[in-house]
Amino acid sequence: MSPLDRPAPPLLEARGLRFARNEEAVFGPLDFTVDAGEALLVQGDNGAGKTTLLRVLAGLLRADEGAIDIDGRPAKASWRSRAIAYLGHLPGLKADLSALENLHFLCGLQGRRRAQLPVNALAIVGLAGYEDALARQLSAGQKKRLSLARLWLSPAPLWLLDEPYANLDLEGIELVNRMVQAHLRDGGAALVTTHGAYAAPPVRTRMLVLERMA
Repeated sequence: MSPLDRPAPPLLEARGLRFARNEEAVFGPLDFTVDAGEALLVQGDNGAGKTTLLRVLAGLLRADEGAIDIDGRPAKASWRSRAIAYLGHLPGLKADLSALENLHFLCGLQGRRRAQLPVNALAIVGLAGYEDALARQLSAGQKKRLSLARLWLSPAPLWLLDEPYANLDLEGIELVNRMVQAHLRDGGAALVTTHGAYAAPPVRTRMLVLERMA
C-alpha cells in the first residue's frame, strides 16, 4: 500500500488511558478515537472523571498509564499546544483587560485562524458593542461567550469542550452548536462533556460513557 492509499489517522487516539488520584482510580483504562469531522460526546455523572479526562488530553494532568496520539503523532507538549484548544469551566480571561484586549492577548499566545479577526469573533458570539468592557464587568454568560470567541479564533484542529453549554441561554446553546458544526465542516474534531444527551451538537457524534469507579 502506497502512502497515498493509507487511511488518514484519527485526529485523536487514546490507548489504555488511565488516571488515578491518591491511588484511587478515576477512569480507565480507556481506548477511543476521534476522526476529523466528528464529535465525541463524553457523558457521566459528577465524579465520573469527565473533566479529568479532558485535562489529561490537554496535557494539564499526567496520565498514570496509556498513550495519546494527535493526528498520528505522539502528543508531546509542543504538539498539543498547537493542536488542542481547551474550553474549561473557568473562562481563562484576564479580568482587567477588555474583551477585545483579551482576544488580542490570547491570539498573540496561541495564534489565530486565518481570515478571522478578534473584533469579528466578538460579533459572532453576540458581544458586538462590548469590545471595551473589562472582562470582570461581564456576566457569567458573557464571559462564556468571550471564551467561545477565543475558541473560534484558535487555529487548533481539536477542541476539548468541558460543559460548553453551562451559563448559556437557548440562543447561546445554539451558538455553540453552530460553532461546532462549522469546525467539523472545516475538518476539525471535538470532545464535548455533558451530563445528558439533551445538550449535544447536531453533528456526527459518537458516545463515550464514563462510570464512577467503585
